[in-house]
Amino acid sequence: MERTWWKEGVVYQIYPRSFQDSNGDGIGDLRGILSRLDYLQRLGVTILWLSPVYRSPNYDNGYDISDYYAIMPEFGTMADWEDLLAEVHRRGMRLIMDLVVNHTSDEHPWFIASRDRESPYRGYYIWRPGKEDGREPNNWASEFGGSAWEFDEASGEYYLHLFSRRQPDLNWENRSLRLDIYRMMTWWLEKGIDGFRMDVINLISKDQTLPDAKRESPGSPAWGRKFYRNGPRLQYFLREMHAKVLSKYDIMTVGETPGVDPDKAQALAGEDRHELSMVFQFQLLEIDYEAGDKWKIVPWKLSDFKKIISSWQDGLEGTGWNSLFLNNHDQPRAVSRFGDDTVFRVQSAKMLATLTHTLQGTPYIYQGEEIGMTNVRFPEISSYRDIDTLNFYEEGLRSGLSREEVLKTIWARGRDNARTPIPWDETENGGFTSGAPWLNLNPNYAEINVKKSLNEPDSVFYYYQRLIELRKERRLLVYGDYHLLLPEDEQVFAYLRTPRIRGGRCFTEKQLEEVKKVEEELFRDTGKEMILVVLNFSAQPATFVLPEKAAFSIYHLLLCNYPTGQEAPLRLELRPFEARVYTLEACP
Repeated sequence: MERTWWKEGVVYQIYPRSFQDSNGDGIGDLRGILSRLDYLQRLGVTILWLSPVYRSPNYDNGYDISDYYAIMPEFGTMADWEDLLAEVHRRGMRLIMDLVVNHTSDEHPWFIASRDRESPYRGYYIWRPGKEDGREPNNWASEFGGSAWEFDEASGEYYLHLFSRRQPDLNWENRSLRLDIYRMMTWWLEKGIDGFRMDVINLISKDQTLPDAKRESPGSPAWGRKFYRNGPRLQYFLREMHAKVLSKYDIMTVGETPGVDPDKAQALAGEDRHELSMVFQFQLLEIDYEAGDKWKIVPWKLSDFKKIISSWQDGLEGTGWNSLFLNNHDQPRAVSRFGDDTVFRVQSAKMLATLTHTLQGTPYIYQGEEIGMTNVRFPEISSYRDIDTLNFYEEGLRSGLSREEVLKTIWARGRDNARTPIPWDETENGGFTSGAPWLNLNPNYAEINVKKSLNEPDSVFYYYQRLIELRKERRLLVYGDYHLLLPEDEQVFAYLRTPRIRGGRCFTEKQLEEVKKVEEELFRDTGKEMILVVLNFSAQPATFVLPEKAAFSIYHLLLCNYPTGQEAPLRLELRPFEARVYTLEACP
């Protein structure tokens, strides 16, 4: 397994609009980010991922780009961006940019020109005539609700938009388009960036026959996902991109790839594939979705949670690389979703952080996660800004749900949960802005803010700082093998990180005998250090017992999210959401 800087790094995602405002207009900006770089350096992160700052009408908060070569005026100027890049590099950190090339804004010059059927840009987008009855070319549904097709009066045809109608999909089958995209990517890399996070990159290849989708159930949306996720020419396009652009620079690339499994991820990001460095997978974050619909919430079990993580840890072992995250700008806050955001907020935030920083892969921290920020419960829909949330509110009411039922779902699932501005202190608007914020802060900002976190030695912030230091100190946490223990336990998630002794293998309930054999092999492996991670995923006390074959001469407690002694990890009585990390050395 090759060592690289991006495997050993820790990424911090910045959502610029909500990070720090510098000019009082209520919108976070580049100068605001620059003013907080010392804070990020103090945290210990090494890579900054900047969500889109390109020129945009901002219909979908910057993911609708109208000019790839310009900065959105609300965020500042290109000179501001260049200053930010220079200061990031001066501090020994790296900067990756968001690459949004599945679609553009409908205000992009390419799309405006494409409305003319005779324009050479017509082929840059997916235009089709309607069916004989004038209806849409097929029955695909937009990810944001409604049809994935919009009729354009000027040209008399429909264009495809897998997201908002203001975000027409690009036609990657068009070679001129691809070359224009590669030129743009090269332009940014020549300016000195260190890589790209690629937005929904596995949607760029569509089945060109555009067949109708089968509905999951009567009245359900016809997603069409099987025809546009991981399409027939996806890997051809990525290999071409790698050959023409990516291979010429020492960079990292991470693809947002909904709907992939470990086998597909290995094909896209295998170390010998010449495509991507790693992918974002969403199997884990869809654990409580019903039939892939995030607005339909179902209970989840820890045993299933462990199965998904183990399938990725073992499935990419030695051949690919994992991205490790529970939060981002599209997801609710993890501490509210997988932990306890009230009584045990601090403990569960630390426990979840322990998970993402002690598995094999590159950890991603989403802004505010490091201080334990929670979901928000705005009582009125007028307080929300996210287009997906607003669409769901209207559709939910039309479907017969009450206002209270719709809001309750939004409180659990809405994207604005992650987008409330960062509270830097307890002053008005949390020190985020001197004006009126574009989105209200979470009302709990007087209790949960950066200043308070920095003033409390036992805060979530300092726990994250220690986790980042631990990964730097213990390369075993970066490159070591992963071995799941107790796969059926519904309270405790425990695993070992060991020197590499095997290839990828996933432990499920059907393979318990194999697990036992592996455990025996590990504990016979005299003299090799191992790291044991034990996590209580519940608000109730739990008991952890090491396997009977466990025998070790040395143990050391590296980290715990409670004040604790140095108990030997043979049998642990765990407190609610307790996390412990030990080093073990096997006996002869």
